[in-house]
Amino acid sequence: MTVADNGNLAGRTIIVTGAASGFGRLVTALASARGANILAADIDGEGIAALAADLQAQGRSVQACTTDVTDATQMHAMTSACVEHFGAIDVLVNNAGTMPLAFWADHAAAAEAWNRCIDINFKGVVNGIAAVHDQMIKQGRGHVVNISSIYGNTPVAGSAIYTATKAAVNVLSESLRIESQGRIKVTTVKPTGVIGTNLGSTIINGDAMIGILGQNMDSFRENVVKFMTPGESEGLTDPENIRYWAISPEELAEQIIYVIDQPWGISISDITVRASGDQYLS
Repeated sequence: MTVADNGNLAGRTIIVTGAASGFGRLVTALASARGANILAADIDGEGIAALAADLQAQGRSVQACTTDVTDATQMHAMTSACVEHFGAIDVLVNNAGTMPLAFWADHAAAAEAWNRCIDINFKGVVNGIAAVHDQMIKQGRGHVVNISSIYGNTPVAGSAIYTATKAAVNVLSESLRIESQGRIKVTTVKPTGVIGTNLGSTIINGDAMIGILGQNMDSFRENVVKFMTPGESEGLTDPENIRYWAISPEELAEQIIYVIDQPWGISISDITVRASGDQYLS
């Protein structure tokens, strides 16, 4: 599936955090292919440099910037570098994130990961907005895209910290939208389960997924096996089938591109991206 090119990305300058892997890497590749200027930021300096070099070799306008989103000073340096190189910041995609699902009973094992989650998922978004705000207001227009999650919709067992950070992102997005109407567009993107990213590797306790799955937990586990077994998927892997079970990183990245590739006067403020056959309760 490829989202139609509306022609609005050409010449726009986009900062993507967490760009060395996952959704961020795909958004960087897709947006640069449509003519956008990209400042690709990530704490993984080698990874982001390699991505930029690869895309530059294809004639894309991409610059790498080693950045820790939890460090406000580094985030402001990132935006200064973007303006210095490209002359503007049209879009910020706050993408960096971690998902340490765990129960409160796991607090001893999860404490470090939980604190890191708060720093990246919440403070990272605060730092990102603060870093681009003045430049976008000065320009007279801008667009902030915050990657949230269905987990941010309501409290569930097994995800207290992750849910709290994503609920906070939703609030940050709406507060920025209200304060900046007619100057900064704001989009909150809420994915459901996405197979094939590094996010799942940050889960502390796999059983904690029961909170978002409830009575579907057993069939979810069965479908994981079917989804991963060639010839046994029963339509679960086919995006043309109503039973399609889990979106791919590429499909989510295309929807992020879709919300950016709009005229300045059109703002998609909130979008939930899910497979039609997913089993999440939220």
